[in-house]
Amino acid sequence: MEVLRFNTICINCIYNKFLKSVPDGTDEITRLHYAKGLLKIIAEAPDSVSAPEIVAECTRFKNNTFGFSDDFKELKKHFNALMLEFEPEIAKKIAKASDPVRSALCHALLGNYIDFGAMDSVDENKLRELIGNADNLDIDYNEFENLKSELLTAENLVYLTDNCGEVVLDKLFIKELTKQYPNLKIKVLVRGQAVLNDATLHDAEQIGLTEVASVSGNGTDIAGTCLRKMPESTRNIVESADVIIAKGQGNFETLCYCHKNVYYLFMCKCKMFADKFNVPPLSGMLLNDLRMK
Repeated sequence: MEVLRFNTICINCIYNKFLKSVPDGTDEITRLHYAKGLLKIIAEAPDSVSAPEIVAECTRFKNNTFGFSDDFKELKKHFNALMLEFEPEIAKKIAKASDPVRSALCHALLGNYIDFGAMDSVDENKLRELIGNADNLDIDYNEFENLKSELLTAENLVYLTDNCGEVVLDKLFIKELTKQYPNLKIKVLVRGQAVLNDATLHDAEQIGLTEVASVSGNGTDIAGTCLRKMPESTRNIVESADVIIAKGQGNFETLCYCHKNVYYLFMCKCKMFADKFNVPPLSGMLLNDLRMK
């Protein structure tokens, strides 16, 4: 039985966001062609296809219609630089924590707030507030203990990143995992091509992630990890992992119920996710694919 991944909330969100991206001065005939093309992509998408896959298709259509435009280039540079400013202070905070792994995990989870795909804007004051209270974040105790226990015996960990800026906190989490689990081989996958404000190899190099772990692109322009669309060599990296840590809503949407040992870390930044898990907006989630309901 195929997993139902698409839904009416995502349809409305995707369509409206792509309509807003029409360049100023576009004539009505082109606007109409573009709007109808978006509707066609959405209407013909199977129910089992995730929203990030539809976004990728709509993005290709947009680029074919108006030409390529990296709308998030400057935003990515800004948030990478901003989080690098925060890094020394956060690193000290993690080092002083009673459980540095938990502290690093919670900081990495809250970095998932930096998301221009799920949200229209990112409030930097809210970001500072969230990070400042990271050690008070309520996460699933049992799943956290399961994760720590499994990492003691695991040989290979694959870490799937999500957004720019956020990857600075991923770096701190990975550094702590390397310290606590010295026998663990860690492989990091970023997006294969520019998509929304998601981290690519360029971002990983910019913030120094490539200096602490082996990093490569996942081979796709999808804002998630869609195994069936990834190159075989990259898919094998994920398939052979003992433990997988997947950051963000997009990775959850593309991977959920894959029956692999995936620990999902994300914030519920949109109504669909808040309703799905019956939690307030911006709640932090730690779930395991093999045990979640």
